[in-house]
Amino acid sequence: MLSNDLALDAKSIDKLATKGLSLESLEKQVDEDINLSLELWHAQGLQIVKEHGHFYFATKFIPIKKAEFCIVDIETNGSKIDKHQIIEIAGVKVKNGVITQRFESLVRCKEIDQHISAITGISVDDTKDAPSLKEVLTEFKIFLGDSIFVAHDVKFDYKFISLSLQKIGQEPLLNRSLCSLALAERTVESYRYALSYLNQYLNLHPDATHHRAMSDVLTTYKLFILSLKNLGKSIRYVEDLIRYSKEASRLKRVKFDPLKVEEIRDDLLSTS
Repeated sequence: MLSNDLALDAKSIDKLATKGLSLESLEKQVDEDINLSLELWHAQGLQIVKEHGHFYFATKFIPIKKAEFCIVDIETNGSKIDKHQIIEIAGVKVKNGVITQRFESLVRCKEIDQHISAITGISVDDTKDAPSLKEVLTEFKIFLGDSIFVAHDVKFDYKFISLSLQKIGQEPLLNRSLCSLALAERTVESYRYALSYLNQYLNLHPDATHHRAMSDVLTTYKLFILSLKNLGKSIRYVEDLIRYSKEASRLKRVKFDPLKVEEIRDDLLSTS
């Protein structure tokens, strides 16, 4: 996702996150002036800094407690970017475990299938007075800034938003991203890792309305905070956290569904 938009090979991107990339290596892959490229990348949400003669993602040096994470969720009227669009988007900015800002908007849409409306509760009529996709995404891009983009199964939300930005004539996202599902698999023992299941199992957000953007954002926020609490002390910086979410061993899944066990137990008690 990042490598193609950044126009650097995967090895170079890995070096930006770890031991650094030399000026010579960077110049070989970038057509424009390096300083101009750095400015353009920052405008797309990615800050790259120079330290001790090498280039790095700024997030390599930002402690998790000082980093700004943006937890995001979207609802769409389908999964194909060429046919479908975002119908609702929400995000919260989080710093040192505290929500500092919120963003939420429906998006004007001409067509929403009945099964999508049944899942989300959003109809075309609900969006008739909402701003256009261009207006919403322009505001959201400003809100997101260069925060770390966090979502549950992040690839879908990140890619759909990035491609949607291109559809309205803007540049794609380059923000560093983190998957709350992948992180949960390494920090929280569970039978399943779907957001709705984790919410019920862990009682993250009791008043949740699943498949509404802000509700799912707040559920993901609670899960994210829980995951951070379960991290080892060696995970101190943002890039450590991103690498951990991708490479650390997953926890062994609970063998039996505790929610089903509880349901069976309750049934037995009610009939005894």
